[in-house]
Amino acid sequence: MATMTHDRAVGGRLRAGLGFALLSASCFGLSGPLGRGLMDAGWSSAAAVAVRVLLAGVALAPIAVVRLRGRWHVLRRNAPLITTYGLVAVAGCQVAFFNAVARMEVGVALLVEYTAPVAVVGWLWLRHGQRPTRLTVLGGLLGLVGLVLVLDLVSGAAISVAGILWALGAMVGAAAYFVLSARDGDGLPGTALAAGGLLLGGVALLVAGAVGIVPFEVSTSPVAFDGFAVPWWLPVLVLGVVTAAVAYVAGIAAIRRLGSRLASFVALTEVLSALVFAWLLLGEAPGGVQLVGGALILGGVITVKLGEPRPGGRAGTA
Repeated sequence: MATMTHDRAVGGRLRAGLGFALLSASCFGLSGPLGRGLMDAGWSSAAAVAVRVLLAGVALAPIAVVRLRGRWHVLRRNAPLITTYGLVAVAGCQVAFFNAVARMEVGVALLVEYTAPVAVVGWLWLRHGQRPTRLTVLGGLLGLVGLVLVLDLVSGAAISVAGILWALGAMVGAAAYFVLSARDGDGLPGTALAAGGLLLGGVALLVAGAVGIVPFEVSTSPVAFDGFAVPWWLPVLVLGVVTAAVAYVAGIAAIRRLGSRLASFVALTEVLSALVFAWLLLGEAPGGVQLVGGALILGGVITVKLGEPRPGGRAGTA
């Protein structure tokens, strides 16, 4: 049975993990502005994500086959993990988020989904006895306040009970992504987990679109960005290869080096990447409040790292 990686990192493992985590967050952050361009051109969000994850799964499949080196028993033994990853962390998270934003403001839905690090901390405490330190709690609070400012929610927003419930479902899916990605005890390559989960999740999204759970529309119209336009297939290709294939593989690599707790907080930098790419591609320049929020998110990540257990079992503070 797969086991969870030790939820700490030091030295070169820490540096590599942080590098992979920032790469993953940057790639995920690019998906929003690209997806916005596709949706403005006539794509539904579900169709854009389904094509994105299916293309990523197809791109990663040959690499996963090479990495497995014929060890198909590893794939069979991890079939429940891959299935849960695809249905919960990929498809379930996306479907829940789509339904949330259909009922409430996108910023509020994102805020609820991005409380996933808090759920990860709670899971590690309840399931594995890894009690959070005071620094971890402080870092979490800084990160959440930063998110409120980055998503510009200080002016107030309409709240929908159904929307909140769907957003909480998206949060569970995001937390599952961090927890499940950390499981590598019996040698399942990260590319195999990503490829299998993305292909399965993509198929599930196609089924959800076919039965009407989420709207499913595509378009071949050119996609317009700030001052330029490109053919529809270019952002689709970048969405699949960069914002999904690279993002998920880098994310799994980061989580297996940093542990699910620290990696989940570093992933909050995705919203900062999204701001930068929205500025470059859509002309949406971040405001001063959002920059302050970004600083708080980074401060929260650093604080959580300081609160991580050190080799020998002690954290930066009790």
